[in-house]
Formats: sequence, structure tokens, C-alpha cells
Amino acid sequence: MTDLTTLTGLEGKVAVVTGAGRMRSIGRPIAVALAEAGCDVVVTGTGRSPDRYPADEQAAGWRDIESVADEIRAAGRRALPLVSNVGDHDAVVALGERVMSELGRVDIVVNNAAAARGEDRVPVVDCDPAVWRNVVDIGLIGVFSMCHVFGRLLIDQGHGGSIVNISSIGGKMLAPNTSAYAATKAGLHALTASMAREVGQYQVRVNSICPGVIDTYRIDDIGRGEHWENLLRTFIPLQRAGTGDDIAAMALFLCSDQGSWITGQNWNVDGGSCVQH
Repeated sequence: MTDLTTLTGLEGKVAVVTGAGRMRSIGRPIAVALAEAGCDVVVTGTGRSPDRYPADEQAAGWRDIESVADEIRAAGRRALPLVSNVGDHDAVVALGERVMSELGRVDIVVNNAAAARGEDRVPVVDCDPAVWRNVVDIGLIGVFSMCHVFGRLLIDQGHGGSIVNISSIGGKMLAPNTSAYAATKAGLHALTASMAREVGQYQVRVNSICPGVIDTYRIDDIGRGEHWENLLRTFIPLQRAGTGDDIAAMALFLCSDQGSWITGQNWNVDGGSCVQH
């Protein structure tokens, strides 16, 4: 019988986590949690210039994916930090080749990379097509490229695996002034469900996690004063923002033995904000 009290099946695995270089983020805690559970971890980022780091990262002497790699090594696991652009299919192919040449296998893929909030948060008729396309290129086409390349690797290895796409409740709630983001995430839900039914025969599982309001750098534009507190009270039944650890906990479960009969699902982790399924 499977052990139901402790997550198992992660020791000795190799995981790839995209978009994992931010200090206050979702990708970093997922990467570190996987390492603490026994995985060697590949972490990717865009190679941000340090002058683009937020103030708290600069003050902490943060080094993007290199800092996350240090945390993985501190957990006793191998780390491979790589600058990679998921929006470039050839770069994703090169990423897959590098992972296999240096670590010899891949078992878990967490697609977390996404475009930053910004000029896309306007009505459709006012959105610059190039801005709209960039959101889709990274958040949907980039995930397709990762699934295409690493899905083949998982199938060819013959021992199954898990793909976790980090989506958003935004792809279910479909709010105004979020068309690029909402369309990207809704498309990601369809990609997740369809691919899961294709690769299940190879014991490869595909799920997505739909975070709600997570207290990371991505929503610093909201501020952290009275407006923020009112948002938490009115939008989230549990009346607190989520953390990257909340999302990491779900990711670990989905990749573990205990999650081995779950695939094709889009899981809300949002404090109760969204009831759409």
C-alpha cells in the first residue's frame, strides 16, 4: 500500500523548473521544495540584468537563478542554473539537450515562466498587438515548447513522469482588461487536459495549478496598504494572500507517488476565490 503520511517517489529524480530566479516568487519555492524532497533541479531564468532587480533583491545581494541554485545545493542536491528563453523553441530544444547531457534524465517539468504584468492589462481594443503576443508567446507557446520537447524525453525514457503547468484562476474568471493573460491561461488549461489524455498511456501525468492572489513581486503594483487589505477581505474567503510555499506544496503532491492517479486537472489554489472548474 502507498504510504499516505509522507510524500514519496521524489528521491533521486531530476526536475526542471522554468522562471525560477525571483526571490519572492512561485518558481523559487517549488525548486527548493523539490530539492528538499530529494530531486536534482534545473532552474531557468531569462538572465535579468541586476539593475532590473527590485530593491529587496538588490539589498539582499540576490543573484537570480544562481542564488536559487545555492539553496538547492544547500539541500544536498545537484543544481543546474541555466539562462533560457521558453519563447524560443530552439532554445528549449537546447535546454533539453543540456539537461540530458549533464544530468542524464528528466522526471519532472514545472512550467512556471510567464510574462510580467504590465502594458497588457488594458482593454482588447487598446492593447498593443506586440504586447499581447509577448504574453502568449511566453505563457502558452513557451509551455507548448517545453511540453513538446520534454514530453518526448519523458516518453522515450519509458519510466513515466510529471508535468505541472503553473496557470492562474485568471484563466477561469476571465476578468476585463486581462485578455492576453486570461486567454493564455485558458489555453493552458486546454493544453493540459488534452496532453494528459495523449501521454497517459506512457505513465506521464500532466496537471496545472491555478494560483489566486500570491504575495510575490508580480503584484507589487497593487501596493501593500489599505487597498491590499481590503482586497484580501473581499476577494479571498480565507482572507489572506497565498505564498509561493502554498503552490509548492501542491506541486510536490502532484509529482509524488501520492498524486500518481491524478492527471488532466486544473487545480485552484486560491484561498477559495474561484469556484469555477
